[in-house]
Amino acid sequence: MSAVLELSGVRAGYGTIDVLHGVDLVVHPGEVHALLGPNGAGKTTTLGVASGQITPHAGTVSLVGRDVTGAPPDALARAGVCLIPEGRGIFPNLTVLENLRMATFTGMSFRDVQARAFSTFPRLGERRKQVAGTMSGGEQQMLAMARALATDPAVLLIDELSMGLAPIIVEELYDRVRAIAASGLSILIVEQFVHEILGIADVASIMLHGHIAGHGTPAEIADTLAAAYLASDQNRTDERAH
Repeated sequence: MSAVLELSGVRAGYGTIDVLHGVDLVVHPGEVHALLGPNGAGKTTTLGVASGQITPHAGTVSLVGRDVTGAPPDALARAGVCLIPEGRGIFPNLTVLENLRMATFTGMSFRDVQARAFSTFPRLGERRKQVAGTMSGGEQQMLAMARALATDPAVLLIDELSMGLAPIIVEELYDRVRAIAASGLSILIVEQFVHEILGIADVASIMLHGHIAGHGTPAEIADTLAAAYLASDQNRTDERAH
Protein backbone atom coordinates (compact mmCIF):
# COMPACT_ATOMS: atom_id res chain seq x y z
CA MET A 1 0.00 0.00 0.00
CA SER A 2 1.55 3.33 -1.09
CA ALA A 3 2.04 6.06 1.48
CA VAL A 4 0.02 9.24 1.60
CA LEU A 5 2.77 10.95 3.59
CA GLU A 6 6.35 9.75 4.10
CA LEU A 7 9.30 11.26 5.91
CA SER A 8 12.59 9.51 5.21
CA GLY A 9 15.85 10.22 7.04
CA VAL A 10 14.64 13.67 8.07
CA ARG A 11 16.97 15.89 10.04
CA ALA A 12 15.49 19.25 10.95
CA GLY A 13 15.32 21.88 13.65
CA TYR A 14 15.71 25.57 14.28
CA GLY A 15 18.68 27.53 13.00
CA THR A 16 21.70 25.23 13.07
CA ILE A 17 20.32 23.07 15.91
CA ASP A 18 18.79 19.76 14.79
CA VAL A 19 15.80 18.54 16.78
CA LEU A 20 15.06 15.60 14.49
CA HIS A 21 17.86 13.11 13.90
CA GLY A 22 16.98 10.88 10.96
CA VAL A 23 13.22 10.46 11.35
CA ASP A 24 11.43 7.84 9.23
CA LEU A 25 7.63 8.02 9.34
CA VAL A 26 4.94 6.67 7.01
CA VAL A 27 1.21 7.43 6.98
CA HIS A 28 -0.86 5.08 4.81
CA PRO A 29 -4.24 5.80 3.16
CA GLY A 30 -7.15 5.80 5.60
CA GLU A 31 -4.84 5.34 8.58
CA VAL A 32 -4.88 7.05 11.96
CA HIS A 33 -1.22 7.29 12.91
CA ALA A 34 -0.49 8.50 16.45
CA LEU A 35 2.86 10.19 17.08
CA LEU A 36 3.52 9.91 20.80
CA GLY A 37 6.20 10.94 23.23
CA PRO A 38 7.01 13.27 26.10
CA ASN A 39 7.54 17.02 25.85
CA GLY A 40 10.58 17.99 23.83
CA ALA A 41 10.71 14.75 21.87
CA GLY A 42 10.35 16.48 18.48
CA LYS A 43 6.71 15.73 17.70
CA THR A 44 5.63 19.27 16.80
CA THR A 45 8.82 19.75 14.76
CA THR A 46 7.87 16.64 12.79
CA LEU A 47 4.49 18.18 11.96
CA GLY A 48 6.26 21.41 11.02
CA VAL A 49 8.37 19.50 8.48
CA ALA A 50 5.35 17.57 7.15
CA SER A 51 3.37 20.79 6.65
CA GLY A 52 6.22 22.75 5.04
CA GLN A 53 6.73 25.19 7.89
CA ILE A 54 10.20 23.80 8.61
CA THR A 55 12.60 22.88 5.80
CA PRO A 56 14.63 19.77 6.66
CA HIS A 57 18.41 19.94 6.69
CA ALA A 58 18.53 16.40 5.28
CA GLY A 59 16.15 13.66 4.19
CA THR A 60 12.99 13.76 2.08
CA VAL A 61 9.28 14.43 2.45
CA SER A 62 6.92 12.70 0.01
CA LEU A 63 3.20 13.25 -0.54
CA VAL A 64 1.37 10.50 -2.43
CA GLY A 65 4.67 9.37 -3.93
CA ARG A 66 5.81 12.85 -4.99
CA ASP A 67 8.89 14.46 -3.48
CA VAL A 68 7.76 17.70 -1.83
CA THR A 69 10.87 18.33 0.29
CA GLY A 70 11.23 22.06 0.88
CA ALA A 71 7.86 22.97 -0.64
CA PRO A 72 6.30 26.02 1.07
CA PRO A 73 3.27 25.60 3.35
CA ASP A 74 0.80 27.14 0.89
CA ALA A 75 1.85 24.72 -1.86
CA LEU A 76 1.49 21.74 0.48
CA ALA A 77 -1.88 23.02 1.66
CA ARG A 78 -3.09 23.17 -1.95
CA ALA A 79 -1.70 19.65 -2.47
CA GLY A 80 -3.80 18.32 0.41
CA VAL A 81 -1.76 18.68 3.61
CA CYS A 82 -3.84 20.34 6.32
CA LEU A 83 -2.44 21.20 9.77
CA ILE A 84 -4.49 21.92 12.88
CA PRO A 85 -1.84 23.49 15.12
CA GLU A 86 -1.68 23.44 18.88
CA GLY A 87 -3.84 26.38 19.95
CA ARG A 88 -6.39 25.62 17.21
CA GLY A 89 -5.57 28.35 14.68
CA ILE A 90 -9.02 29.88 14.30
CA PHE A 91 -9.89 33.55 13.86
CA PRO A 92 -11.15 34.44 17.36
CA ASN A 93 -12.64 37.81 16.37
CA LEU A 94 -14.81 36.31 13.61
CA THR A 95 -18.05 34.41 14.01
CA VAL A 96 -18.32 30.71 13.34
CA LEU A 97 -19.86 31.39 9.93
CA GLU A 98 -17.15 33.90 9.05
CA ASN A 99 -14.46 31.38 10.03
CA LEU A 100 -16.10 28.78 7.83
CA ARG A 101 -16.38 31.21 4.92
CA MET A 102 -12.59 31.61 5.06
CA ALA A 103 -12.34 27.91 4.22
CA THR A 104 -14.00 28.38 0.81
CA PHE A 105 -10.66 29.45 -0.73
CA THR A 106 -10.15 25.86 -1.88
CA GLY A 107 -13.21 26.09 -4.11
CA MET A 108 -15.86 24.33 -2.02
CA SER A 109 -19.09 26.32 -1.92
CA PHE A 110 -20.05 28.05 1.32
CA ARG A 111 -23.22 25.98 1.43
CA ASP A 112 -21.22 22.75 1.23
CA VAL A 113 -18.71 23.97 3.82
CA GLN A 114 -21.55 24.66 6.24
CA ALA A 115 -23.28 21.37 5.50
CA ARG A 116 -20.13 19.37 6.19
CA ALA A 117 -19.26 21.37 9.30
CA PHE A 118 -22.70 21.21 10.90
CA SER A 119 -23.28 17.55 10.10
CA THR A 120 -19.93 16.61 11.66
CA PHE A 121 -20.22 19.05 14.57
CA PRO A 122 -23.91 19.88 15.22
CA ARG A 123 -22.94 22.18 18.08
CA LEU A 124 -21.31 24.55 15.59
CA GLY A 125 -24.68 24.92 13.91
CA GLU A 126 -26.09 26.13 17.22
CA ARG A 127 -23.19 28.60 17.55
CA ARG A 128 -23.05 29.74 13.93
CA LYS A 129 -23.48 33.46 14.72
CA GLN A 130 -21.29 33.43 17.84
CA VAL A 131 -17.86 35.05 17.88
CA ALA A 132 -15.42 32.14 17.87
CA GLY A 133 -13.20 33.52 20.63
CA THR A 134 -16.11 33.48 23.08
CA MET A 135 -16.79 29.75 22.63
CA SER A 136 -15.43 27.02 24.87
CA GLY A 137 -12.06 25.46 24.09
CA GLY A 138 -13.75 22.29 22.87
CA GLU A 139 -16.04 24.21 20.54
CA GLN A 140 -13.08 26.15 19.16
CA GLN A 141 -11.32 22.85 18.47
CA MET A 142 -14.44 21.62 16.65
CA LEU A 143 -14.35 24.77 14.52
CA ALA A 144 -10.67 24.25 13.71
CA MET A 145 -11.41 20.69 12.61
CA ALA A 146 -14.45 21.77 10.58
CA ARG A 147 -12.36 24.36 8.73
CA ALA A 148 -9.71 21.73 8.04
CA LEU A 149 -12.22 19.24 6.64
CA ALA A 150 -13.59 21.92 4.31
CA THR A 151 -10.29 21.81 2.43
CA ASP A 152 -10.93 18.13 1.59
CA PRO A 153 -7.38 17.21 2.63
CA ALA A 154 -5.36 14.17 1.63
CA VAL A 155 -3.84 14.03 5.10
CA LEU A 156 -4.86 15.80 8.29
CA LEU A 157 -2.15 16.75 10.78
CA ILE A 158 -3.38 17.43 14.32
CA ASP A 159 -1.15 18.79 17.08
CA GLU A 160 -2.27 18.13 20.68
CA LEU A 161 -6.02 17.88 20.18
CA SER A 162 -6.57 17.45 23.93
CA MET A 163 -4.47 20.41 25.09
CA GLY A 164 -6.24 22.34 27.85
CA LEU A 165 -9.55 20.51 27.49
CA ALA A 166 -11.62 18.57 30.03
CA PRO A 167 -11.54 14.77 29.63
CA ILE A 168 -15.22 14.56 28.68
CA ILE A 169 -14.65 17.07 25.85
CA VAL A 170 -11.56 15.21 24.70
CA GLU A 171 -13.58 12.00 24.54
CA GLU A 172 -16.22 13.72 22.41
CA LEU A 173 -13.61 15.14 20.05
CA TYR A 174 -11.97 11.77 19.61
CA ASP A 175 -15.35 10.26 18.79
CA ARG A 176 -15.46 12.79 15.94
CA VAL A 177 -11.91 11.91 14.88
CA ARG A 178 -12.93 8.24 14.81
CA ALA A 179 -15.87 9.07 12.53
CA ILE A 180 -13.70 11.22 10.27
CA ALA A 181 -11.12 8.46 9.99
CA ALA A 182 -13.85 5.94 9.12
CA SER A 183 -14.61 8.03 6.03
CA GLY A 184 -11.12 7.16 4.72
CA LEU A 185 -9.13 10.28 5.59
CA SER A 186 -5.49 9.75 6.61
CA ILE A 187 -4.64 11.37 9.95
CA LEU A 188 -1.31 11.97 11.69
CA ILE A 189 -2.00 13.10 15.23
CA VAL A 190 0.46 14.22 17.86
CA GLU A 191 -0.45 13.66 21.48
CA GLN A 192 1.35 13.81 24.79
CA PHE A 193 -1.58 12.22 26.64
CA VAL A 194 -2.12 8.88 25.04
CA HIS A 195 -5.19 7.14 26.47
CA GLU A 196 -7.83 8.46 24.07
CA ILE A 197 -5.76 8.39 20.90
CA LEU A 198 -4.66 4.79 21.40
CA GLY A 199 -8.33 3.85 21.40
CA ILE A 200 -8.70 4.94 17.77
CA ALA A 201 -5.18 4.72 16.29
CA ASP A 202 -4.34 2.04 13.76
CA VAL A 203 -0.63 2.42 14.39
CA ALA A 204 1.56 4.49 16.68
CA SER A 205 5.12 5.73 16.65
CA ILE A 206 7.01 6.69 19.78
CA MET A 207 9.39 9.63 19.52
CA LEU A 208 12.25 10.23 21.95
CA HIS A 209 15.01 12.83 21.59
CA GLY A 210 14.29 13.35 17.90
CA HIS A 211 14.29 9.65 16.99
CA ILE A 212 11.50 7.14 16.36
CA ALA A 213 12.05 4.75 19.26
CA GLY A 214 9.21 2.35 18.51
CA HIS A 215 6.47 1.66 15.99
CA GLY A 216 3.53 -0.72 15.76
CA THR A 217 -0.07 -1.21 16.74
CA PRO A 218 -1.13 0.25 20.10
CA ALA A 219 -0.89 -3.20 21.66
CA GLU A 220 2.56 -3.84 20.21
CA ILE A 221 4.11 -0.59 21.48
CA ALA A 222 2.47 -0.51 24.93
CA ASP A 223 5.57 -1.63 26.85
CA THR A 224 7.92 0.64 24.89
CA LEU A 225 5.57 3.56 25.41
CA ALA A 226 5.36 3.02 29.16
CA ALA A 227 9.14 2.81 29.40
CA ALA A 228 9.54 6.02 27.38
CA TYR A 229 7.29 8.01 29.68
CA LEU A 230 8.86 6.54 32.81
CA ALA A 231 12.31 7.49 31.53
CA SER A 232 11.09 11.01 30.76
CA ASP A 233 9.64 11.38 34.26
CA GLN A 234 12.91 10.13 35.79
CA ASN A 235 14.94 12.61 33.72
CA ARG A 236 12.79 15.49 34.95
CA THR A 237 13.21 14.30 38.54
CA ASP A 238 16.98 14.11 38.11
CA GLU A 239 17.09 17.60 36.58
CA ARG A 240 15.15 19.06 39.51
CA ALA A 241 17.50 17.33 41.96
CA HIS A 242 20.45 19.11 40.37
